[in-house]
Amino acid sequence: MPKQRITKEMVVKAAFEIAKTDGMQQVMVKNIADKLGCSVQPIYSYCQNMDSLRQDVTEQVTLFIQQYIKAHLDKDDFFRSTGRAYIQLAKEEPHLFRIFILHERKNISSLNDLYETETNPHIAACIADELHISIPQAKQLHLHMLVYTIGIGTIFSVTTPGISADEIFLQQEAAYQAFLKQALTHTKANVPQAFEQKGKELL
Repeated sequence: MPKQRITKEMVVKAAFEIAKTDGMQQVMVKNIADKLGCSVQPIYSYCQNMDSLRQDVTEQVTLFIQQYIKAHLDKDDFFRSTGRAYIQLAKEEPHLFRIFILHERKNISSLNDLYETETNPHIAACIADELHISIPQAKQLHLHMLVYTIGIGTIFSVTTPGISADEIFLQQEAAYQAFLKQALTHTKANVPQAFEQKGKELL
């Protein structure tokens, strides 16, 4: 029987599966070879350096997470269900969650840079429309929840024997309500100013 030809796609897939079950620290040539049932030689032909392979794995992780979140969205409660989906991901796939959160992000020097890099530019408009707030307030609310969800999701993914998912969801909901109240209060406070400005324009 001819030997199976090892391709780069097979190497990356095997590396991804190892990262998924055991974490990125276990993505090593020997472990990949064992996974594929081959010698280390064909692995080395595609892994001139492990950094490039881990980058390929990180890209696969990002794609997996995008598909996971999309599959768990509630169209009638888009914003909140997105946050809950990330927490559910942290529970079900803690290694992938940590890889996604902790991988290096270049050219980030502010929270706004992070927001612009990590989010879909159309989401703020959807949040604004759904919650009847301004787009700037929607962006601020989204950023608050992005930072909070990353934080609590990371805690969730690294604790043993594990915090109850119900407790995490309740805490996340409490944060959402607090940030939403802040956004709504700010919006209401700006309404009189908006009417006053509009009145001046009519004079």
